[in-house]
Amino acid sequence: MINAFERAPGAPPRSLWAFILWSVQGAWPVLLLAAVISALVGTTEVVSALLLGMIIDAVVETGPVDFFAQHLWLVAGFVIFFVVLRPVAFGLSSAANSIVVQPNVYVLVQSRLNRWTLGQPVTFFDNDFAGRIAQKQVQTARALTDVANETINTMAFALASIIGSVILLLTIDARIALALAVWLVGYLALIRYFLPQVRQRAGARAGARAQVSGQVVDTITNIKTVKLFAHSEFEDRAALNAMGVFRDRAVEFGEVQAWFRFWLMLVAGVLPVLLIGGTLWLWSLGQATPGAIAASGAVAIRIAQMTGWVSFVLMAIYGNLGEVEDGMKTLTRPSNLQDADDAVELGRVTGELHFDNVNFAYGRQTGGVEGLDLKIAPGEKIGIVGASGAGKSTLVALLLRLYDVEGGRITIDGRDVRQVTQESLRRNIAMVTQETAMFNRSAFENIRYGRPDATLAEVQQAARAAEAHEFILSLQDHEGRHGYDAHLGERGVRLSGGQRQRIALARAFLKDAPILVLDEA
Repeated sequence: MINAFERAPGAPPRSLWAFILWSVQGAWPVLLLAAVISALVGTTEVVSALLLGMIIDAVVETGPVDFFAQHLWLVAGFVIFFVVLRPVAFGLSSAANSIVVQPNVYVLVQSRLNRWTLGQPVTFFDNDFAGRIAQKQVQTARALTDVANETINTMAFALASIIGSVILLLTIDARIALALAVWLVGYLALIRYFLPQVRQRAGARAGARAQVSGQVVDTITNIKTVKLFAHSEFEDRAALNAMGVFRDRAVEFGEVQAWFRFWLMLVAGVLPVLLIGGTLWLWSLGQATPGAIAASGAVAIRIAQMTGWVSFVLMAIYGNLGEVEDGMKTLTRPSNLQDADDAVELGRVTGELHFDNVNFAYGRQTGGVEGLDLKIAPGEKIGIVGASGAGKSTLVALLLRLYDVEGGRITIDGRDVRQVTQESLRRNIAMVTQETAMFNRSAFENIRYGRPDATLAEVQQAARAAEAHEFILSLQDHEGRHGYDAHLGERGVRLSGGQRQRIALARAFLKDAPILVLDEA
């Protein structure tokens, strides 16, 4: 079975095929087994044509009187194959794909992408729409799952069918098999011409779709600001502009799709004429039997039908590869804020801080923090005052290592923050931010976020310390949940600004970290 939550080693690669290998690493044995089952099912198509030809030849040779007496085992095999073996094979293949492959591959890819995204620095999220990032995650996982499923379910099936068909036609006449081989060359040339265009245009369409999602989510996330400034029309135009770009990319994708299907149907229509006509010609020369005509006809019609199906699937696969590539470009950007190879776990600190000649300007030449030297003793309370943009919040971000200093260093208990793991550093700091972040979860869960193993009594004690207990008891959400069970809405919209700050304070108190930072709280 596939371990859907297995971690991938290392960072995701930036090239398409290496990224796909990284995404499904650990699932290959199951994927290969599913492909083998699908290939075995594909051979049943050839066996069907073979049995049909054998039955017809037996009918012609024997006649109605002695047919069943002389060919009982052939008839029995025909019945067993179609009533038992073929349905069982298709059922096993379907179960392998729908029960084992699809659900597990999707979760495997999604969990790995989500885990990598969570490890990205704040700058990654500052420079993109939250909705666009989420869309890329879902899109990439879905598209890659479809690629795996269709490759197994269709391509292995079709490849086995075609190889089996060539072998069957070789038993009839090598010239008929050669005709099929020539036709396949033309068919593959058609695919080679169109599919790169499909992949490119599918990627462009996926990027435009994600832009629409990002624009809409950005508007809805800030809907109060939109309403307060009466900018519904403005936001509607912005969304329509993004939708217009998506429509243009979708039309471009549809154009190449339509041309591909036209040429595909034209090429597919040639095959029955080629194989059946060729076998009829051999029969007219006394070099083929009626059963051979039936078998080659069945193969020709089935392959012609299959080429349409396979080509549409190939187009979907290449379209999905374009979406995977588009998502990969966004989600796999190298993190510029990694733990050092020799980073150590920081235990509970006393709280001695030293900003040692710190410089930071967000990569610009000027601005930010320059030459700051500040020492804070354990247990000391200080306030930093300055005009907006003076760098107060920047200092906090540097302390939490949301960014790395561009000069100097920051130490806690004498240890450079760059030499400890980010998780252990942040466990030692409790913070209430300017914009108090609330999850659309219960008041209890929002406070307990400070310490996930806290009891209800400990959560309530922290709420009392933050003077939040009384108003929490009066909360009721739209589903009738009360008090600490009441959900706070998206970003805490059901609370006033002051109430959100009280909840955030309670969360920080519950964390009970040795360093407490209040950023305008």
